[in-house]
Amino acid sequence: MDEAPMPVLNPDEVLVHMKCTGICGSDIHFWKEGKIGDLAVTDDLILGHECAGIVVHVGANVKKLINVGDRVAVEPQLPCGKCYLCQQGDYNLCLDVDFLGVPGMPGRDASIHGSMQRYKSVRPEFAHKIPDSMSYAEGALVEVFSVAYHGIEKAGGLELGKPCVVAGCGPIGLATLMLADNAGATPIVVTDISADRLKFARELVPSVITYQVQPKLGAEGNAAEIRKLFGTEEWQMPPYVLECTGVESSINTCCYVTRRAGCLTVLGVSGKNDIDNFPFMHLSFSEIDVRFINRYKSSWPPVINLIASGKIDAKKFVTHSFPLEKAVDALEIVADPLIPTVKVVIEDKA
Repeated sequence: MDEAPMPVLNPDEVLVHMKCTGICGSDIHFWKEGKIGDLAVTDDLILGHECAGIVVHVGANVKKLINVGDRVAVEPQLPCGKCYLCQQGDYNLCLDVDFLGVPGMPGRDASIHGSMQRYKSVRPEFAHKIPDSMSYAEGALVEVFSVAYHGIEKAGGLELGKPCVVAGCGPIGLATLMLADNAGATPIVVTDISADRLKFARELVPSVITYQVQPKLGAEGNAAEIRKLFGTEEWQMPPYVLECTGVESSINTCCYVTRRAGCLTVLGVSGKNDIDNFPFMHLSFSEIDVRFINRYKSSWPPVINLIASGKIDAKKFVTHSFPLEKAVDALEIVADPLIPTVKVVIEDKA
């Protein structure tokens, strides 16, 4: 924790007083290990990207897009807006993207400081207005639900009355579970190694079927037990499986859970570059699609609508709150595997 000067505001930016920042698993990876995959911290870096706040200053070139006093949920990615990928709408895949609180892509020197600070300048098109009925914590959680929203879109949107599996009861898994339930998928089975997290999943979605992963059974053994929860016929098996941990054993299990001709979508990121024992031939013979996501795109408006309408009760995610001055304590809580948390937030009420 340190003192910092007020950010210099670019004429094309707005200055936001960051009222709330959620702590993500990636923040802990960067803090403790210094990298995720090829993204490595090489200099001072302020963490934080799940954020919301209030606009306190508007740059000279920002015309009527946003005003002082607007409450906003900030989309933390900053694509170039000019490349082929940006132009075709896949701005989340931009090779020149910057991202709040994340080191620059390999070959690029730029790292953009994140939101664990009192004031942060952002581009107005990524400062999405939220209604007064939404808290800043709910605004910060739009980022978490955006990952889930993009994953469900990538999977094909799910279908009413079709079975679904959500693997993992971390924040992304729980958000995915809630959105899958809203999308009408049923029955839904959610898996995790933690009985406490499965209990919390049932509190969020009482109709969900839970399965506690048994490491001794291995990928195929756990998959067989999960499939039994749906029935005995292939048509009863889940055509949609959403893997939200990024853990090798869970991904491999999901490969065997997915119905033939179904779709396995991997939302989770573990930080590892390679997956061992990936059952390529099983997937090939079964014509199972395997899809991946990279963050999100065009998700803030619909997710804000879902939370503001009450269809998604994001408030239930927040298990711990710390003032900005005790941000390090908040990080320590998240990093401690013996302390049960869902979402820890840092709030600045100054």
